[in-house]
Amino acid sequence: MHRTARSQMGTEDKIVCWICRLTVITAFSLIGFIIGPTNVNHGHTSKSFLRDFMDEMQAENIKHHLRKFTRLPHLAGSQQNLDLAKQIRDEWVTFGLDSVELVPYDVLLSYPNKTSPNYISIVDHQGNEIFNTSLAEPVPEGYENVTDIMPPYSAFSAKGQPEGDLVYVNYGRTEDFFTLKRELGINCTGKIVIARYGKVFRGNKVKNAMLAGAKGIIMFSDPADYCADGVEPYPKGWNLPGGGAQRGNVLNLNGAGDPLTPGYPAKEYTYRYRPEDGVGLPKIPVHPIGYHDAIHLLKNMGGPLPPENWKGTLNVSYRIGPGFRDGFEQNKVRMNIHTNNQVTRIYNVIGRIRGAVEPDRLIILGGHRDAWVFGGIDPVSGAAVVHEIVRAAGQLMDRGWRPRRTLIFASWDAEEFGLLGSTEWAEDNARILQERAVAYINADSAIEGMYTLRVDCTPSLHTLVYDITKQVSSPEEGEEGMSLYESWHKRDNWTERDAPWISKLGSGSDFEAYYIRLGIASGRARYTKNWKTERYSSYPVYHSVYDTYEIVEHFYDPSFRRLEAVARVRGGLIFSLADSLILPLDCVEYATSIAKYASTIHQLAQKHPAAMEQYAVSFDSLFSAVKNFTVAAQDFHQRLDQLNTSDAMAVRMVNDQLMYLERAFIDPLGLPGRPFYRHIIFAPSSHNKYAGKSFPGIYDALFDIENTVDPQMAWDEVKRQISIAAFTVNAAAVTLMPVA
Repeated sequence: MHRTARSQMGTEDKIVCWICRLTVITAFSLIGFIIGPTNVNHGHTSKSFLRDFMDEMQAENIKHHLRKFTRLPHLAGSQQNLDLAKQIRDEWVTFGLDSVELVPYDVLLSYPNKTSPNYISIVDHQGNEIFNTSLAEPVPEGYENVTDIMPPYSAFSAKGQPEGDLVYVNYGRTEDFFTLKRELGINCTGKIVIARYGKVFRGNKVKNAMLAGAKGIIMFSDPADYCADGVEPYPKGWNLPGGGAQRGNVLNLNGAGDPLTPGYPAKEYTYRYRPEDGVGLPKIPVHPIGYHDAIHLLKNMGGPLPPENWKGTLNVSYRIGPGFRDGFEQNKVRMNIHTNNQVTRIYNVIGRIRGAVEPDRLIILGGHRDAWVFGGIDPVSGAAVVHEIVRAAGQLMDRGWRPRRTLIFASWDAEEFGLLGSTEWAEDNARILQERAVAYINADSAIEGMYTLRVDCTPSLHTLVYDITKQVSSPEEGEEGMSLYESWHKRDNWTERDAPWISKLGSGSDFEAYYIRLGIASGRARYTKNWKTERYSSYPVYHSVYDTYEIVEHFYDPSFRRLEAVARVRGGLIFSLADSLILPLDCVEYATSIAKYASTIHQLAQKHPAAMEQYAVSFDSLFSAVKNFTVAAQDFHQRLDQLNTSDAMAVRMVNDQLMYLERAFIDPLGLPGRPFYRHIIFAPSSHNKYAGKSFPGIYDALFDIENTVDPQMAWDEVKRQISIAAFTVNAAAVTLMPVA
């Protein structure tokens, strides 16, 4: 045969061979895409790996992690917190993650002045200090030799030494200041106000005090709000001792992240505002005290008696002021605040397990590491759970498992200073997250009470939460053989619903940027108190030096089975989101929730029937949009039931529709005056960062509308917000429709 002909035939043979190889590779790739990696690893199915994953998480390991992470204080920006970040990084590498890195940002933090301590004084007419509040909390037994315990302070407080008459303002809520001004005729301008902690975020209290003209605000933990009935103070019980005080940041960030670089990651090259011009920084001094010190400030107050519901349980009258009663009227209160704000480097720990089939789809489990002092409950109960979930994932990988989608684990820094680490990383990766993130599961404190489970999440996760909790055993004694779901439902006494109550997401933890700004489906789960019968706020030793390992071990979870149950819920959620062929997100549940919340906001408006009629306010467009969304959601799930799961492209398309649904509720313009709060259906009210509100734009427009100076303008804003909500819900419905 001619050499050229033989050469040509050889070339053709090679081409045929490569085509055959490519066909085989493509076929195997399609099979892997369709059935997922877990179905071909050692004969395991995704469901059996889920069971293995949950069983791998053990209470004794969580106990070990908690003890290890709480030996020293680890405040954001400190060497101890960097050392802890490195320890977590190294152990995650040992556990077998594909990659782990420290990711730094340079953000504005705030610390007391070591040579000029913060305190509050009562001064006589000659300026002599006749009483001073404590400079530090009494250190708990066993920690006497620990250094670097930061005394109680309000991070980002303005400096200053204002002096003046004291006014008691109850919780410092918007409505409390309304009561003072409108009903009692008390003007706070030029006064120092004192508020008890609880009900609303401390930063909202500070903002309200500033708006009322106060020149300083003191906050204290009243036993009515931070001591449970029949419980001893720590260490004999889990109540807050009289010398304990709640630290915390007092920013009014509204989702901005680092106060000096709002909207952009705080990298070396980033333009920064001047420290005094940072977003959300208070303009007045702020300081927290314990209730033993609060008694000295309140016991000689003059002025009228307060409304009955303004009284706590201290042995004082809770008179409002201004100033002190006869015999003490020349005495004033002086604040001595010398806190410094400074740009400081923080470090997130970011670990990854690369997805085997859809590595470009991301499931994130994130919780913070930094604590005000030891952080036994907040945040280390959550950090210990994350650590155990990562360890369990590594064990599963050793047995041949790899998730379908990529798992990202995050140990955030500087959460206590305003969710800074998580927000900066979200800003740094916003484009990728908007395109690729499926869900974010938050992993802050894993326990805040001893009663039952608490879940806050986007409605599309409701069904998955119920499914996972049915696969976790109840951790309670006497409930052997009962699932966590059954225990939760039995103890959930808020409602007669067919399923346990799941709350809306507000803010106050690291999911904020992912959910409210970027529109990524989010949720969180922890063990909680009985909210119906236990009246105290938060957990009593919150943000104090008494939040130790021992308070968890001795009181909240001696067996560590509650933390184990929370670990299995959080782990089960991320496993299912990462490994299910079809994303386990439920649009019909979302439709049901939107319909309920539309009715709720309509009822709020109907408290003003005459004004609604006068200004032609109608919710018809919103109800029509909700109906459209409900129909679209039901149709979508009917198509999902009939989906040909062997069609890889069809699977990818419906998963994208499910993933992007939450993004459809994001308005790029944001809520009024809050450009980083962009979720039209769920966000905090302007009056309380902690509490989630449905249709927050409408809610804020209706807040106190009966006292507005310009009713026409106020009701026009209500109508505008209704139209934005109606457009958004209609647009979301369109995203669920079949692709033409």
